[in-house]
Amino acid sequence: MILGVMNPVFGGYTFEEALKFLKDHDVHEMEIGAGGYPGNNHLKAEELLGKPEKIAEFKALMAKYDVSISAIACHGNPLHPNKEIAAKFDKEFKDAILVCEALSVGTIIGFAGCPGDCEESKNPNWVTCAWPDDFTEILDWQWNEKVIPYWKETAAFAKAHGVSKIAFEMHPGFVVYNPETCLKLREAVGDIIGANFDPSHLFWQGIDPVEAIKELRGAIYHFHAKDTKIDERNTSVNGVLDTKSYGDILGRSWVFRTVGYGHSKQVWNDMISTLKAVGYDGSISIEHEDALMSPEEGLEKAISFLKEVLITKKAGEMWWA
Repeated sequence: MILGVMNPVFGGYTFEEALKFLKDHDVHEMEIGAGGYPGNNHLKAEELLGKPEKIAEFKALMAKYDVSISAIACHGNPLHPNKEIAAKFDKEFKDAILVCEALSVGTIIGFAGCPGDCEESKNPNWVTCAWPDDFTEILDWQWNEKVIPYWKETAAFAKAHGVSKIAFEMHPGFVVYNPETCLKLREAVGDIIGANFDPSHLFWQGIDPVEAIKELRGAIYHFHAKDTKIDERNTSVNGVLDTKSYGDILGRSWVFRTVGYGHSKQVWNDMISTLKAVGYDGSISIEHEDALMSPEEGLEKAISFLKEVLITKKAGEMWWA
């Protein structure tokens, strides 16, 4: 396993400053945003595509600091019912695929998106219950008319440009939000579809990440190291569905935290061990979204914590067996 960092946390840094920070902390991978919600602060498609000299400069700068790219991130909603919004996200995602091709990166990360409830919708409609029957009808329409056709077409585009893995972050609010929905889309589109496994979005849904990792065996293409703290008092009163601002730390049922501040080291040991057991040996990419810590402090604590948790060497033969 290789420790890395997702780059939006370096929003106040130049690209070279961010690379230097990683090298100074003995981290050698970066997940880089190229559009959508992660932004494109350090990687703008229009500045690289069709410009071999710029691509060479970009690669040389990364090599200077001994940092490689784990994946290109472009989270958005290309299924948005507002056609202008959808077109923007679709273009950014496909441009990000072309950036992957230019930089020889085989994995792109994003959201599966969420359509509306009909062709005339103005906003996405995330279905979370089976009754009344209207909701089941909406869900069937979304998947059969929008989700599956779009991702079949986009998967073909990705394959044509050297991308072998589309890793969806399982995120509530989008049609892929848990292992079941991820595997549903994978079955419909093919094994180019997999998961960017982010336990922070699973914890608050009541999902056991260890069991989810087992369920997704062979379909985990990337991993986000981000934690969630569940407030037992607020959850016991209001449940886990929470629309309050992420800044309302004391009032929310849950908040995102730096790894180790939501769940114990044992929980993270178990997750990393299970990843190893199912054959995942790729990037462990820190995503910092902790409102109580600065980017620098959050990253430094996460890096220190994960260096103790990660399994980085081959086990070798079981001489005792």
